[in-house]
Amino acid sequence: MTRSGAFAAAVFLGWILAQPAWAERQQPDCARLQPVPWQAVVPGVWAWLPVNPSEAAPENLGHVLATVIIVHGAEALVVDPGPHFDHGWRVRASLHCRFGARPVGVVNTHAHAKNVLANAAFADLQKSGQLAIMASAGTSKAMPERCAACLNQLARTLGEAAMLRTRITLPDRTLVDGEELTLGTIKAQVLVAVHAHTESDLMLWLPAQKVLLAGGLVYGARLPELAQGTVTGWLGAMQRITALEPAIVISDRVSEAPEAGGLPPAIVSTHGYLRALRKRLTQAMDKGLLGSETQFVTWPEYSSQVDFDARQGLNVQRAWRELEADWMSQPAPNSSPKPD
Repeated sequence: MTRSGAFAAAVFLGWILAQPAWAERQQPDCARLQPVPWQAVVPGVWAWLPVNPSEAAPENLGHVLATVIIVHGAEALVVDPGPHFDHGWRVRASLHCRFGARPVGVVNTHAHAKNVLANAAFADLQKSGQLAIMASAGTSKAMPERCAACLNQLARTLGEAAMLRTRITLPDRTLVDGEELTLGTIKAQVLVAVHAHTESDLMLWLPAQKVLLAGGLVYGARLPELAQGTVTGWLGAMQRITALEPAIVISDRVSEAPEAGGLPPAIVSTHGYLRALRKRLTQAMDKGLLGSETQFVTWPEYSSQVDFDARQGLNVQRAWRELEADWMSQPAPNSSPKPD
């Protein structure tokens, strides 16, 4: 390459690297904005639901979990901003154009790329002190450990163009269990579960509205994914969720209780699957089956759920490793106590 060619390449590379900062400083053109299909949940709470809540793919652009906004007056809180800069920028532009609101906080419920990488669209506001990006301590620790690899993987899946302006933007405020976030008259309680769906999962509970923003802990359309967590920890989180008696839960869809005092179907389904996973694998161990023989454990009532084929095998492997250690530490059935 000639010296002039190298200089031109360097200038072009500098221009590309500058694009995120340039884009973030621009006011959205409301006349040209692609509208966000917000679903009103309760007054002040809106959800952008995935059309195809399956694994990330070019056709869904990685949007597989709900992005939620809580709006009060001219301020808004964004929960799980999405998988890349463009998704987050649409959220930010929609807040400005449709709601006349500015984001004052972003909450990351857990450290999965598809819900945190859109932090990039709010990085300039974070840098200038106009907005905090919030997460639990466990999520804040996991993100720098995993996000670089996840960003590369998502770019391979969705294509470089979809991820062009996306860069890793980490939380700068830690949320703790029991903390309360207030936006005008709307109050949200922070609930943190450890070693459940992931190593740390955060939920927001709106007690006055009986609405739970469940992050990755509840699935309405897809088979639950035992990622970096445990069956035992997730079941503990589900017990805490059911004790709240939410009327509405927001996860990959909005799920409403069919009657007063009941639970949303997504909570019932997720809890039932996890209990079945623990029970059937423990029964298989009682029968003397080995981990390699789990194909003999059947799941007819769950096999039609989205991503069953992609997730069930890994769920069983992870759960078996966890539960086998507990099973082996228990006394054999009908065994007599050992003499002193």
